[in-house]
Amino acid sequence: MRNKLQELGFFEAVEQRRSVRIFDQTAPFDHSIVQKCLEAAILSPNSSNLQLYNFVRVPETSPLKNQLAKLCMGQKAATTARELVVVVTRRDLWKSHAKANYDYIKKSYEGKPDKKQKQALSYYDKLIPKLYSYYPGWSLIKKLIAWWVGLKRPMVREVGETEVRISVHKSASLAAMTFMLGMKASGYDTCPMEGHDSKRVKKLLNLPSSSEICMIIGCGKGLPEGVYGERFRVPTVELIKES
Repeated sequence: MRNKLQELGFFEAVEQRRSVRIFDQTAPFDHSIVQKCLEAAILSPNSSNLQLYNFVRVPETSPLKNQLAKLCMGQKAATTARELVVVVTRRDLWKSHAKANYDYIKKSYEGKPDKKQKQALSYYDKLIPKLYSYYPGWSLIKKLIAWWVGLKRPMVREVGETEVRISVHKSASLAAMTFMLGMKASGYDTCPMEGHDSKRVKKLLNLPSSSEICMIIGCGKGLPEGVYGERFRVPTVELIKES
């Protein structure tokens, strides 16, 4: 089955990737490719190497697939998908993921200069807890500290609760894009969807209340009519600047 698909190079995959909204229900679909592309996706860059996201796979054989498609507002990209991949942000996992990084660095730096190890360990032991901890008023305090320090030297300003949440979604989105390009390079199509009932999706998938749905991606072999029109982009000169 795999050999019958046309595999693409990177720039070909980028050029040919489109958001396909109608998938072929009869064409062969290799679900193992989804797994392979997700494993590639977790290699994507992410903030502080915390990887605060999950991918939840809902294949066409799952009893939840039709229910999930309905919660995507019944979009054809969901109802005709051979598999749905839910990209979930998990900021609540920051402590365990920070500890995993801490333990890895402590082990990997054995026998190396003590100064480098202390700097790396301090990042996950002191800085990350300050950034990701949450309790009433802490967001404002962090912003005031950033403002005060920024008066004298360059300082990261995006330290508030909203900015940290955005950062987690950035990391999840980078991984999602890698996944979609991988699927296209493997001969399949995808459609990222923001139109969904996030509250009901979390309940359906038994996700923690602290999690958030970044996007839901429909996967399959696209039909020609699934591409709604020619691609349009704002002129390059308006988007790429040089200073």
